Parts: sequence; C-alpha cells; structure tokens
Amino acid sequence: MPYAAITYRIKPGHEDQIAEIFAGFQRVDSPVLRGDDGAEAGRLLGTAVFVKDDVLVRVIHYEGEFAAIARHMAGQRGVHVLESKLAPHLQEQRETGDETAFAKYFRDATMRCVSQLSVETHPAEG
Repeated sequence: MPYAAITYRIKPGHEDQIAEIFAGFQRVDSPVLRGDDGAEAGRLLGTAVFVKDDVLVRVIHYEGEFAAIARHMAGQRGVHVLESKLAPHLQEQRETGDETAFAKYFRDATMRCVSQLSVETHPAEG
C-alpha cells in the first residue's frame, strides 16, 4: 500500500505552534476516497506529520487512486480550518480555497518517492 509525502515550508521557530495546530485537527469524515464518477477509488489508511526547523512533512498512507486524496481533502471542513491556522506560519502563502486550487497545491507539494519498502516486498527468509 503506497505512501505519499506532502511538504510545507514553514517559518523557523514555529514548531510548537504547528504541533498545537495539528493536535486539534478535525479528522476527515470518512476514510473512503471517491473518484470523479463518485465510485469508491480508495481509502486513507493513516497519516503522520513531522516538523523540523523550516520543513513540515505530512505522510499519507493510502490505497487506490492518489488523485482522489486531493479531491477528498479539498472537501473537508477540518482541512480548511487547519489551512487557515497554518497560513501565518508558512514561508509562502498558497491558494487552497477551492478544490482546483487545493488539488494544484497538493500536486506541487508532493515529494518524489524514491523508495517504498514493506513486509510484502521483503524477500522471504530461507
């Protein structure tokens, strides 16, 4: 099951404020992701957020279509509340107010994956 990582450039020295913001994050209403046609396109399996100095990384564990994650998150009230609270701590402001703008930022902020290892891909011991 794949992982994705989204980066945020933040103002250094704001790690504690950012930790507080994420501590109060309202989780998504459903882990089910929908495609453009409304059919189930995957599931969110988990997320983690890491912060150090001027970098914040949000790791997303999911199954299914990656594009469905941005659509799903763009429609979540808690995500928009989090985005507005994060804004003062970001080095560069970005537009995330509508689904198209949010999806563009999401795509642009996604880190290139260079390796994903799991127990399923581990060679059998012999």
